[in-house]
Amino acid sequence: MNKPQVGEKYRHFKGMEITILAIAKDTETLEEMVVYEHDGENWVRPMEMFLSKVDKEKYPSVTQEYRFERIEEA
Repeated sequence: MNKPQVGEKYRHFKGMEITILAIAKDTETLEEMVVYEHDGENWVRPMEMFLSKVDKEKYPSVTQEYRFERIEEA
């Protein structure tokens, strides 16, 4: 899976759509973080988690492979 880029739109495996606002680094650990907007609020998630696959044991009915998948623009 490619690293997300500012402005791209993604769908969370639970159905919500988000827009990437920035890629940031944690000041203490230097871990890359994804900053995104959903429903008028800004959220942050570690890059590793953002790019992870859906836990099929916990969510067996989910058909999406990754936690977030890019929405292709028409």
